[in-house]
Amino acid sequence: MPKFLIQATYTPEGTKGLLKEGASGRRAVVDQVVSGLGGEVEAMYFAFGADDLVMIVDFPDTVSMAAVSLTVKASGAVRSRATPLLTLDEIDEATRRQVAFRAPGA
Repeated sequence: MPKFLIQATYTPEGTKGLLKEGASGRRAVVDQVVSGLGGEVEAMYFAFGADDLVMIVDFPDTVSMAAVSLTVKASGAVRSRATPLLTLDEIDEATRRQVAFRAPGA
């Protein structure tokens, strides 16, 4: 199952919602959204600094991740980015594939 690192920052409106619902309230919503698409939340942490929230989630496919990303961003309450995470085995497989590439100017 594809795994993603999610880094998110609340907008002022989103922060007001967080203050009202609390962290456990938001976790319940995240769990419901992710499991509703056949995924699972591996880890969820609140932070301070550039990101307010960091999560690792598993989804059955990249389209499910895209659907969640689009819906969350459309709310205007959160700005987020999703980074696909690859296993060591996946990178080992990638290193064995032949790629026909020529660098510019070479």
